[in-house]
Amino acid sequence: MILQEFQTYEQMCRKAANLISAQIILKADSVLGLATGSTPLGIYRLLVGWYQKSDLDFSQVRTVNLDEYCGVPFDSPHSYHYFMNENLFSKVNIPMENTHLPNGMAEDMPAECSRYDELISGLGGIDLQLLGIGHNGHIGFNEPADEFSKHTSLIQLSDDTIKANSRFFKDAAEVPRSAITMGMRSIMYSRKILLVANGKDKEDILHAAMNGPITPKIPASILQLHPDTTVLFSKE
Repeated sequence: MILQEFQTYEQMCRKAANLISAQIILKADSVLGLATGSTPLGIYRLLVGWYQKSDLDFSQVRTVNLDEYCGVPFDSPHSYHYFMNENLFSKVNIPMENTHLPNGMAEDMPAECSRYDELISGLGGIDLQLLGIGHNGHIGFNEPADEFSKHTSLIQLSDDTIKANSRFFKDAAEVPRSAITMGMRSIMYSRKILLVANGKDKEDILHAAMNGPITPKIPASILQLHPDTTVLFSKE
C-alpha cells in the first residue's frame, strides 16, 4: 500500500487525475470504477480539462459506479446518474452505453444486484477503482457491519452516513435511507485501487483503516489486503 499526503486538496486531485489519465493512456479500453461525492469533483474537473485540451480520449473507456440511491429517479439532481452526467460523462467523449450505474429504481432489487455483479464480471473486472472513505470507514455504501458484504447489495444507510450526506439535501429528512452498492468482491478484485480523502476530519478514520485491525466494523480496512492500493490524503 502506498500512502501519500498533500498539503492541499488541489495537489491531491492533480495526483489522482494523473494516475487515472495514465491508466487510460496505457489501456484505452480501461474499465474504471468511479465514485461520487464532493471529494472526486476536483479530479473530474481536471480530467475534463485534459480531454478538452485533447490530452485524453475516453472513446473506448468503460465505467462502473460504486452505488446509487434507491427510489431516486435518474434525472433527479440527487441521483448519482445525474451527478456523473453533470460532472464527467456529458463533458467528455465517452459513449453513454459504456457508462454503468446500479438502478436504484429497479422493481426487483435482488435481481438488479445480481445483474450488476454479472455486468462487472462481463467487462472483465475493474482496472482501476476510485474510492472515497466515509467518516465511519465505509467505502461505496458498504457500511460497518458484522461481516463484509461480498456482492452488490441493498444497504440501509447508517445514521452517520445520512447525516454526512445531508449537506447535499435541504435537510437530513430528505436523504434516502437505502442504496445499492457494489460489494467488496468486485472492489477487491480491481487490479488497482485509488482511495482519496481530504480534510483533517478524515485523518483518524483513515489511520484506523490503513493501520488498525482488518474488520467489517471499518469496511475500508479490507484494503490492507489488496496488492495494489494507493491512498492519497490532503489535510485541507
